[in-house]
Amino acid sequence: MNATYIPQAIQNLKESIYMRVRHRTLLHYTGDPVVDENQLFFLLLPFLNGESWDAELQESAVTVGIVHASLFEHDKIQEKNATSKDQQLTVLSGDYYSGRYYEILAHTGNILLIQKLSQGIIERCEQEITVYEDTYRPFEQWIDGMRIIETSLIQKFYDVYNFTHYEQVMLDSLTIARLKREFVALQNGEMTVFGRALKNNVAGVFLEDMLATEIEIHQSKLKERLNTIVLKDELKTFIQQLGPVLK
Repeated sequence: MNATYIPQAIQNLKESIYMRVRHRTLLHYTGDPVVDENQLFFLLLPFLNGESWDAELQESAVTVGIVHASLFEHDKIQEKNATSKDQQLTVLSGDYYSGRYYEILAHTGNILLIQKLSQGIIERCEQEITVYEDTYRPFEQWIDGMRIIETSLIQKFYDVYNFTHYEQVMLDSLTIARLKREFVALQNGEMTVFGRALKNNVAGVFLEDMLATEIEIHQSKLKERLNTIVLKDELKTFIQQLGPVLK
């Protein structure tokens, strides 16, 4: 496996997702779907590590990517001015991607994956709803919610195809990437919706230090897991270099 193989595999999956949801009007107003390349990497991790991988698995990975894109479109909706043309089309793009996801899975007849992804979507949305609830939550619960948002769909994908031995590495890696995004946004004064709720709920003045500590804790856990998991060296190196990328 050479140095360019991993990013090329991620790019190929991204292109497959774009091809399945491309729509001229939506492309003009909302652009290509936004997908997290870190999440795409972990969808492909079993394949990259030499696991048996067929057309059904590839199609399922594309489907999970489409679900992520759909949910991200809805996350982009502004709290105000949601009646503008661009905002309305953003809503429609999310709904359109959702429709494509159901269409693909219905065609394959993969009922188990439909059930699992539905559970994952519910779990993810439940955590996102808490952002708007005026209820105190301990810092640890916010971090758990952040982890579920980032990982629940891939976790369900692993469950369906018996790839759970990659789960802990995936959980730690994607949690670290999300924590880093929140940390960088906080440093730059570009507070995310989740970050704003977190700051209002905990001791906001110490939030930057709390996030930095949490990143260190998860990085230590990830290092231990990478020392024990059976994984190609190139993949371990790639995981260690993962950053808060979202493209």
